[in-house]
Amino acid sequence: MASNVAATKGNLIAMKKSLALAKNGYDLMDRKRNILIKEMMELVDKVKMLRGEIQEAYDNGYYLLQRANIYSGVIERIAEQVPVETGIQLTYRSVMGVEVPQVIYEPKKDMTVPYGLDETNSHIDEAYLQFQKVKQITMVLAEVDNSVYRLANSISKTQKRANALKNIVIPRYQSEIREISDSLDEKEREEFSRMKVIKANKAKEEQRKEEAQANV
Repeated sequence: MASNVAATKGNLIAMKKSLALAKNGYDLMDRKRNILIKEMMELVDKVKMLRGEIQEAYDNGYYLLQRANIYSGVIERIAEQVPVETGIQLTYRSVMGVEVPQVIYEPKKDMTVPYGLDETNSHIDEAYLQFQKVKQITMVLAEVDNSVYRLANSISKTQKRANALKNIVIPRYQSEIREISDSLDEKEREEFSRMKVIKANKAKEEQRKEEAQANV
């Protein structure tokens, strides 16, 4: 690959500095990728566990809800008394520059059920408590699942940048350094040969003058 960079010592020094920066950048990218992969794999295991838990919680919840319907009749009116959840907050934490979500849940201090006890029974209470559990697992699963997505996306981008440095940028700098070094070496050899010729000619000229003076 022919280099478009002039073969000067200044450019050679600049290229070596650029190569060192590129190698350092690759090391940082590779380290970041490994840390993100480790973080993601830990969360992937957690996602698998949570999906099993939430499936079981939903199954139990719908079973209890059906049983509550059997014993209490239609419970839509009772369900309407359950207020909208307002204790959920979303924040973010940084993992190697990747913003991943954190769900903060602040339950109400008043732990009483939000419906009248005189018109319900224990079956509704059990269903209500079970779906409270479903809510909590859902929040954690949403946090972890979205974190895995964001980490995987960042890992993919980091891998592409690392590959570009390793397979394109670093080899290009190495090639240009070789070309500039070879060119400078060739110039030095040419200069050395030229100086030898000049020195030899000068020696011959001095010898000729000495011989001419000796013949006078």
